[in-house]
Amino acid sequence: MRAFSILSAVLISTPLFAASADVIRDKDSFLAELGGRDLTISMFDLALKVHPDGKLSGTAMGWGVTGSWVWKDGLFCRDMDWSGYKIDYECQQVEKNGSKLRFVSNAGKGRAADFRLK
Repeated sequence: MRAFSILSAVLISTPLFAASADVIRDKDSFLAELGGRDLTISMFDLALKVHPDGKLSGTAMGWGVTGSWVWKDGLFCRDMDWSGYKIDYECQQVEKNGSKLRFVSNAGKGRAADFRLK
């Protein structure tokens, strides 16, 4: 259960690095930035694949992650399941921050998580 609490905090968004970033405003730009690569946070052995067809897949701390996403009103909106634990639907602002993509919860007003592209 402790692992779930830790990973849920990351997937819901946790503060990592403060820096200026450019907001990604549309789905095509978002997919172009991804370039078919995985979103990763190595500290949590987290690797997520964002599929152009609206599906999410990957692993986190050795357990499977599945879900779906849509681009809505300039935001990345997703819901996920981490090996049987539901991670609630949320819309996040996406920013390019150097070699990272930053996802900011609460439609860009909340906490942020920085993912490397691999």
